[in-house]
Amino acid sequence: MARKTGKGYYVDGEFVPRGSGIDRQAGAHTGGTEAASRGDLKRESEALQALGEGLLALHGEALRQLPLSDTLHRAVVEGKRIDARGGGRRQRQLIGKLMRQQDAETIAAIRTALALQHGLSARDNAMLHLAENWRERLISDDAALPLWVAEHPGTDVQQLRTLVRQARKDAQPELPGGHPRQGRAYRGIFQLLRAQLKPAEQEP
Repeated sequence: MARKTGKGYYVDGEFVPRGSGIDRQAGAHTGGTEAASRGDLKRESEALQALGEGLLALHGEALRQLPLSDTLHRAVVEGKRIDARGGGRRQRQLIGKLMRQQDAETIAAIRTALALQHGLSARDNAMLHLAENWRERLISDDAALPLWVAEHPGTDVQQLRTLVRQARKDAQPELPGGHPRQGRAYRGIFQLLRAQLKPAEQEP
């Protein structure tokens, strides 16, 4: 993860130290003025702020797939829960600050995820949310499995039962007071449910 060290600014998610070769090249390109450098820094900061705020609207599964730092991921999850205007504004500012600490690969992955989500149809979004809701029900309630199978008899019941059992085991914190883990089984449930829902969603 790229972290700010000393004075500088970000360009496309990469930290550029003041006085470095890249900084001198940028200065030559912009005329070398301090005002131009401050303007570049402000524009980059605003772009990362907007990109970070976009994470608040990102679909849950897509968010979990991103290589975000733990701190940024927690900030985004918390931001989704905050309704108060003032608290929400402070949380968005925090997310923007944390965005400036992400590396270029993560920034690119965020842009791609947001672009993909914006391209989804309303039907696609509804299907993804439905799969997520069913996954939570299956993990938290034994009674959900027969209900799912009754609605989707083509499901591989043994595979789904195995995934649910493993996801429940993974969800147990390794240490007292720790956070639950969401491993491969958790993602596997979503993929299995999505595959079963998709044909039905695509029918005329």
